[in-house]
Amino acid sequence: MPFVYGLLAMLAIALLHAAYTDIVRREIEDWLNAAIALGAPLFWWACGLSLWPDVAMQLALAAGVFIFFALMFALGAMGGGDVKLLGAIALWFPWGVMAKVAIAMSLIGAVLTVIILVEHKMHRKLGQPEVPYGVAIAIAALWPVGERFFNHFA
Repeated sequence: MPFVYGLLAMLAIALLHAAYTDIVRREIEDWLNAAIALGAPLFWWACGLSLWPDVAMQLALAAGVFIFFALMFALGAMGGGDVKLLGAIALWFPWGVMAKVAIAMSLIGAVLTVIILVEHKMHRKLGQPEVPYGVAIAIAALWPVGERFFNHFA
């Protein structure tokens, strides 16, 4: 169990780093997304997931999440780093938890978008505002990670 918590702590640190770099540079690095994705198999092993159907389900979920949000990227609704981050995160959580993460991400993203739009208007900036959606993704994904640490009654 300590190994599982260590992996979750590393995921939390990676998510915080993704949020920070998205705020500062409006970029989520590929190496960070790759590290999150490559940490998932260790997490599966530590949690005792079987190759069939558990790991297969995680891979299918991650592929589905990636494809859906790649379509959002193609429509101009998301950045490429956001799409890769969501695909990597989907490797860590079962579909029910990932659905909650997606809903929380949408709500947090909506609030963040309003804040960015108001700030953009107040300072009379030109052009389209860039929303650091990695912040919403990270906060939403930190919720189930934190729940493993702090909610021992569930």
